[in-house]
Amino acid sequence: MLTVKLKVNKKRFFIPVPYPFIYMVGWIATSKRITRLINNEIKKDGSKFVIPEIEWKDLKLLLRVFSKHSGLVLVETKSADGTEVKVKL
Repeated sequence: MLTVKLKVNKKRFFIPVPYPFIYMVGWIATSKRITRLINNEIKKDGSKFVIPEIEWKDLKLLLRVFSKHSGLVLVETKSADGTEVKVKL
């Protein structure tokens, strides 16, 4: 399970993100139809940036490796205003 911990203005938030939810979002994000729709909207704005198509099997392999390394800290930041963010597998 991916966990996101936020500390903003002395308030703490804990957001658990289960792996099945990550798989579902990844499956939708790698859909060719969704990628095409997003790229068409970007082109309408006049930007030359294009989101590349990612194969589901490549993303699935990455997610499996992530699930084997539970406890790994992906992001840990502290800003000058006291905001803290920690993302952990």
